[in-house]
Amino acid sequence: MGIRVHLEDQLKINQMTSKQLCEKVGITEANMSLLRTGQVKGIRFNTLNKICYHLNCSVGDILQFDGELQEDDNEN
Repeated sequence: MGIRVHLEDQLKINQMTSKQLCEKVGITEANMSLLRTGQVKGIRFNTLNKICYHLNCSVGDILQFDGELQEDDNEN
């Protein structure tokens, strides 16, 4: 998989809904859903900064490298 997303865990720890975090960070619920499920290819540092700020956590609490190399679907 490569990078695992643990955003759902941080939402639970902070007793916050995804919708509440979207409002604080300024992203759509659709984009938050993609992020929570690990379906995004990238995230802006500014957005990640806001998420960490509002969840009072570090980047490592949200994103974790699992030791596997994830190949890009477009690479041959």
